[in-house]
Amino acid sequence: MAYTKIRDLREDADLTQAQMAKVLNCSQQAYSNYELGQRDIPTDILIALADFHKTNVDYILGLTKSKKYYREL
Repeated sequence: MAYTKIRDLREDADLTQAQMAKVLNCSQQAYSNYELGQRDIPTDILIALADFHKTNVDYILGLTKSKKYYREL
């Protein structure tokens, strides 16, 4: 389910896949594969996504409904 969360977070931030890929220092194709669930999201990318979107990795992975930023816990 992580792929649906990262797409929703990106769209909520009004960013394109290319813009998000640039933030994460990966290719647009790699990021697209994460959003489509065709490729597992590496741990460092998960952490970067949580930091960028001010949320927590558990939320991105679908383990919690709380979007509370992990650095504020």
